[in-house]
Amino acid sequence: MNAQRAQEIYESSDNIPVQLDDGQSVWIENVDTANGVATVQIGQSPTNTQTVAVERLKERQ
Repeated sequence: MNAQRAQEIYESSDNIPVQLDDGQSVWIENVDTANGVATVQIGQSPTNTQTVAVERLKERQ
């Protein structure tokens, strides 16, 4: 995924499923388009967050 698409998903009012390249479901909490990274919540735990390259994110089909 690119940074622009990650930002669109973050700003969307729709529930768009996203996962990491290892298959874990995530919620996008913030996108830094200038640096190409996103802060994501992994799974259901609000304290389990990571900053990852947006290239690691993909929309679930």
